[in-house]
Amino acid sequence: MSNLVFKAVNWNRPTSELAQVFWDQQWKQIWFPEEIAVSKDVKQWQEFEHKETYKRVFGGLTLLDTIQTNIGMNEIARFTPDLQEKAVLTVFGSFEAIHAKSYSYIFTTLCTNTEIDEIFEWVQQNPQLQYKANKIAEVYGAIKEGDQASLWKAMFASVMLESFLFYSGFFYPLYLGGQGKLRNSAEVISLILRDESIHGVAVGFFAQNIFKKLDAATQEELTLWGYEFLLDLYQNECEYTAELYTETGLVGEVEAYIRYNANKALMNLGFDTMFPEEDVNPIVMNGIRNEGSTYDFFSQKGSTYAVAKVAPITDDTFKFTR
Repeated sequence: MSNLVFKAVNWNRPTSELAQVFWDQQWKQIWFPEEIAVSKDVKQWQEFEHKETYKRVFGGLTLLDTIQTNIGMNEIARFTPDLQEKAVLTVFGSFEAIHAKSYSYIFTTLCTNTEIDEIFEWVQQNPQLQYKANKIAEVYGAIKEGDQASLWKAMFASVMLESFLFYSGFFYPLYLGGQGKLRNSAEVISLILRDESIHGVAVGFFAQNIFKKLDAATQEELTLWGYEFLLDLYQNECEYTAELYTETGLVGEVEAYIRYNANKALMNLGFDTMFPEEDVNPIVMNGIRNEGSTYDFFSQKGSTYAVAKVAPITDDTFKFTR
């Protein structure tokens, strides 16, 4: 019989700065896809021109959220020593599972079974999609017990996924929803985006706490690794975007959007930005802020399902007193 001594998480004695804040905010945001009236999009969907692009966008997002659910949050939580941070990461994993299921809910509402099967087959065959999935999963699988540098790398990869790679997919439904097209499906994305915002900030914050405890030589090595990792992902993402969006004429605008979010991911990790500032499609940026929308994403889930109000996440939300 094992002689290990197991500790119980004690929330009455804070051991991690801001873990309670991230825990509380995430649970205030709880929602389920079935609460959103996606069926209201069916009529517009029947007349929609770029169905294939739209379906592939959601197929790609499903794969990334599946990796976050089954590998990313599990592995990072497994090797995170602080029990309160472990709990927060476990909660994040549950929400990633909700996100992955949300895309299937949209598929079920808008597509035939044959179309759905074709999309999931495409997910397995698309080289750029599989490349970034393998690139991220490889870092998750390389965490070593007691090796803070490998844990930091996994958190870096997680933030890249949460705050950067998702956004080539988020662009299209936000772009369409901002023009009054397929609005209920766009509402699902806005709810997902709200969760991903806190995930990116929280994991980035945990990563920063690890990074500042490392020696200067290790910090320099990890910084170089991080920028090279991002650049490789970015180059692949441009190829993915070109294939995904060519028929829509939006490739250039999507690339600007992913550069913007790559910079935001770096900022979450406490790093300097990589790409110069540039204009990003205002319709999509408005979708991020939820300004001027007929939906109140933070006080209501779905157009008819009201719940207790939750304050919107803004940049000020994460200006903490230390």
